[in-house]
Amino acid sequence: MINPHIPRKRFGQHFLADQAVIDAIVRAIDPRPGQAMVEIGPGLAALTQPLVERLGRLSVIELDRDLAKRLRSHPQLDVIEADVLTVDFAQVADTLAPAGIRVVGNLPYNISTPILFHLLGYVERVVDQHFMLQKEVIDRMVAEPATADYGRLSVMLQWRYAMENVLFVPPESFDPPPRVDSAVVRMIPRSDAASVDAAHLSLLVQVAFSQRRKLLRHSLGRWLDERAFAGTFDLQRRAEEVPVDQYLALAQATAT
Repeated sequence: MINPHIPRKRFGQHFLADQAVIDAIVRAIDPRPGQAMVEIGPGLAALTQPLVERLGRLSVIELDRDLAKRLRSHPQLDVIEADVLTVDFAQVADTLAPAGIRVVGNLPYNISTPILFHLLGYVERVVDQHFMLQKEVIDRMVAEPATADYGRLSVMLQWRYAMENVLFVPPESFDPPPRVDSAVVRMIPRSDAASVDAAHLSLLVQVAFSQRRKLLRHSLGRWLDERAFAGTFDLQRRAEEVPVDQYLALAQATAT
């Protein structure tokens, strides 16, 4: 008999337990036989099992040693026991499907943003992504300019992905229940994304939002002066008022 697994706070473990929600997530993902898919944080396999039943085979990334051991007993799973932030998804794609992999998961809420930025570096090897996250994070991901949720995460992810909040998930859907609402986001890489250096754009946006309550001339203005920027850019706005495409154009104009 397998002993019950006790959720570990240090891994941010909240296991999905609502079958109706699980079914809705699987419908949103729409897995098809033979597709190359990677699941991050499979946990107790609540989502894993219905996925692998439809796919035939599934790769999973699990940090918890005890859970990884359990998952290895499943004949249709390939287990990568590792911290997802150290996983080379290009190498994973080379092994599974050079044309691109699908990535899904109930991401640990305490490191969800670092995971999203890590995957951003492999966006060209990804077909799509479906993640369960804290609803507050998804609100920031899909936020429009001139709203309180619009920020660095919005700009960086909207640059490379078309995103949609596809499902609300209440706390009681988990064991143990988190203290926040959750949701599922669909992320599809943009084929028409502007050619911009990610590190340069990230720095520019970070500077812009470093004093989001003040006009950009107090933050981004100084940054542009240091780079002897000779172009035109309206600095009499706050960072949240600048659309994504204007940040991208400025990043291109200031690239060295």
